Amino acid sequence: RTFRRKKDAEELSCGFEDNQDSATAYYCGIAADEVKKYAEAVTFFDIAIQKNFNIGNAYARKALALDAQKKTAEYVATLEEGLKVDPKNKTMVKNYGLHYLKAGLAAQKAGKAEEAEDCFKKVIPLDHKQYKTNALYSLGVLCYNDGANILKKAAPLANSDADKYAAEKAKADGRFKEALDYLEEAAKISPENENVKKMLPQVKAVMK
Repeated sequence: RTFRRKKDAEELSCGFEDNQDSATAYYCGIAADEVKKYAEAVTFFDIAIQKNFNIGNAYARKALALDAQKKTAEYVATLEEGLKVDPKNKTMVKNYGLHYLKAGLAAQKAGKAEEAEDCFKKVIPLDHKQYKTNALYSLGVLCYNDGANILKKAAPLANSDADKYAAEKAKADGRFKEALDYLEEAAKISPENENVKKMLPQVKAVMK
């Protein structure tokens, strides 16, 4: 069911403001959303969720209404909650994955490697080939860069403190192994991905 005219949507939204029927609440949520009454839409979708009506889509639409109000924390929390109920909902998978890929890239650009890593890891469980591949590739690059930085900082110790250098090299090797694992998983999912194909030999080379 769709609302083809703004006027129809507005009338429906106003006409059922106090109605607690699950189906009516869901469609009133759509109507409210179409006329940009996003706070009302959230209220209606909450009713639909409470009454278990078309619950996956109700969560997805509630999240979008929250996003329209720039309530990012609530938007993400709603997607997380909704995906527990309907993990294959395409809209929620897409929006959740895109949010954390963007957040991960922004954190990476800002030099917040740990935050970026956490963001990318949230994408891996999703049922979305492209997003999953991108997240695994990004994690592979992060781990590789971290390992390379550890080695670079440890280089002066090679002659002055062999034991400490060995300990730092072991840390770097651990990060390279993580990078390899992520990239190999990405290669299994998307063997055609050029970025993954280029990065894998680079990681293997430093592990020799």
